[in-house]
Amino acid sequence: MPRLADLRALLDVRQLLVPSDGSPASFEALAQAINVAKRSRGSVVVVHVIEVKRTLPLDAEMADEAQRGEEILAECERLAEEMDFHIEGELLQARESGHAIVDEAVERGMDAIVIGTEYRRPLGEFQLSRTVQYVLKHAPCQVWVYRMPARTGEG
Repeated sequence: MPRLADLRALLDVRQLLVPSDGSPASFEALAQAINVAKRSRGSVVVVHVIEVKRTLPLDAEMADEAQRGEEILAECERLAEEMDFHIEGELLQARESGHAIVDEAVERGMDAIVIGTEYRRPLGEFQLSRTVQYVLKHAPCQVWVYRMPARTGEG
């Protein structure tokens, strides 16, 4: 049975960070975050992280990846607009997505990170991505994971 304090902690969530990689799971996570933010009169920040290979400088010009990131953020803004909500979008470059997501949450003082993940069983066993694992382990705030349902025959 949830404690009243636990339920209050959920209601106090006003600032939500949503990483988006353009996957259906990340768009579903965004929709869920918007629903929560609308109820709490909060805000949602969406980030897309461009991972920079270690062989390149961190501030390397990555035009194709930046264009794809801008397209993803534009799609997030369209989804938010359909839900009658305004979001802030930001494109980040980092060596590792998980690090960038946690750092952004800390820097902005976010109450929760809402991250989507696809149902993956690459070796027959359900697995979380490296990014999701890092965020779950290192985020100082609440982390909500939205996992897409298993496709028929994947359960």
